[in-house]
Amino acid sequence: MPNNKKKDSFIMQAGILASAGIIVRIIGLLYNTPLVAIIGDEGNGYYNSAYYAYSIILLISSYSIPSAVSKVIAQRLATKEYRNAHRIFRCAFIYVLVVGSIASLFVFFGAGFLVEMESAIFPLKILAPTIFFSGILGVLRGYFQAHKTMVQTSVSQIIEQLVNAGASIGMAYVLVRTVADQDATTQASYGAAGGTIGTGAGVLAGLLFMAGVYALNRKTIKKRIERDKNHEDESYKDIFKMILLVVTPFIISTGIYNVNTFLDNNIYQRIMMEVRNLPESLVATDLSTVAKGTKISNIPIALASAMATALIPGISSDFVKGQLKGVRSKVAKSVKVTMLISIPCAVGLGVLSKPVMMVIFHQPDTLLISSILLSCMSVSIIFYSLSTLTQAILQSIGRMKTPIINALVAVLIHAGVMVAMMLFLEEKYSLYYYVFATVLYAFILCVFNQIAVHRYLKYSQEVIKTFFIPIFASVIMGVIVYGVYQGLYFLCKINILALSVAIMAGAIVYFVLVIHFKAVSEEELRGMPKGHMMIGIAKKIGILKEDTKKKKKGSGKKKASPAKKKTANKQAVTQEKTAGGRREFVKELDSTGMGRNQTISEKWENDYPDIDSDEDYWLDD
Repeated sequence: MPNNKKKDSFIMQAGILASAGIIVRIIGLLYNTPLVAIIGDEGNGYYNSAYYAYSIILLISSYSIPSAVSKVIAQRLATKEYRNAHRIFRCAFIYVLVVGSIASLFVFFGAGFLVEMESAIFPLKILAPTIFFSGILGVLRGYFQAHKTMVQTSVSQIIEQLVNAGASIGMAYVLVRTVADQDATTQASYGAAGGTIGTGAGVLAGLLFMAGVYALNRKTIKKRIERDKNHEDESYKDIFKMILLVVTPFIISTGIYNVNTFLDNNIYQRIMMEVRNLPESLVATDLSTVAKGTKISNIPIALASAMATALIPGISSDFVKGQLKGVRSKVAKSVKVTMLISIPCAVGLGVLSKPVMMVIFHQPDTLLISSILLSCMSVSIIFYSLSTLTQAILQSIGRMKTPIINALVAVLIHAGVMVAMMLFLEEKYSLYYYVFATVLYAFILCVFNQIAVHRYLKYSQEVIKTFFIPIFASVIMGVIVYGVYQGLYFLCKINILALSVAIMAGAIVYFVLVIHFKAVSEEELRGMPKGHMMIGIAKKIGILKEDTKKKKKGSGKKKASPAKKKTANKQAVTQEKTAGGRREFVKELDSTGMGRNQTISEKWENDYPDIDSDEDYWLDD
């Protein structure tokens, strides 16, 4: 296969997935505008209540499958065990068929148990079959992610969201019209059900695409399996055990990590309906108000999720081979990139919350409160981004229990604080207590996970360029953005125009500042999506200059050809083998889902021949 350094960069792959994630969330926001207009704030409340319950069951049953599958398959691919990698793929498929079926039936028949509001039961039942299809889709995505390519997953996510958007709006409109002669609550419930039909249609579309991609690669996959004659087949019994060992911690940690929204919703519903005696329709409207801010703040968090997904195969592969230097390097780079993006996003949303809300959601009754809530929760973007990333890092190095414990502690503390505030403080600020608890949860989890990563990997993050410069640049950017928006809006009274110009001005200011203060090097920029374009712009405007020291140092020396480099690398490997016997042991890895005890001998290259030379192998493109 072609040696493409750009392609092999996990930052690049994360960028591809992040771009898709941001596109997906933007589509989600765009279709939410007409959807909420059709079903109203009350219907949106029922929709979100059903969706959060569905999300928890999805998390438990199949949400963690892509990460878990990519992790264990990536470890087999690292040692070129292609046949065993595919056996794991098959077992994972069987696993999700069984678990997905059980979970779907549980949601359908137990919908009344999962949601507090009666009008949310019908939308939740509609969502039940989606869990089954999501599991199958997750296995296919995980298989491709294990090959360190995120293109297929990214495309499938965009297709899924586009179909979701069209089907949600269309079905919501149709179902609301069918009960147009009934009361507002019934219309809201049916409208919410229309939205959940769209979710199922989107998942099905994504599944069909991924199945098609797999079918196209089937021939090459088969060829690789047939050529792998150097390894013993793992028994299906052992593989199922290993999948359970890997998937279970992923499920528990991911479930606890994401349970806070579902838990907060239920706490809010119960206290406001049973203690404060508020009507169901009013509580649904309150939850819709919070959900609007959550949907917007989730857009920048997409980067961290993408980075985490892209990290798992690479870190797992490096860790299983004992390459701790590579692990630390990937961690440091990913944290830095995540902070460089999440900090300005948090500041930007904090100062532009109202104009952003005006563009996306047009409900004037809840505009002010939803804008204030978005400003308040914007800081959680930083904490959620970092905690999402560090959770994936800990899982990748076999520390499965740590994120579980950290998430559990964070859940208990924030839930206790939220209940106490809602019971003993003024009722009119209840939504603010909800948001405060959310931020508190993200902060606790972020701190605990970060401490654990430092402890287990013995690495230290560069602080000035990772945190201080982005914060300083973001504050300046925030002041300028606010001023530009207010000035333009005062002159033209066109919100979308003033907002667009303010965002562009903010992006330029921030870019200039982080380059000027050397928060990002030319090399780091080159590894990012559109990095070469950014380098060109930076050099054109004079904020990025050639590294003259580096030039002088390398002057007079002949650049080694790729062939010579390859020979030198082989010699270095041979020397390493001779000196140290090239014996590495991967111990107790089954218990953490990292693999089996392995001895990598002097015959490394013979035992694991390079059979990656298939030019037509699309998995790696």
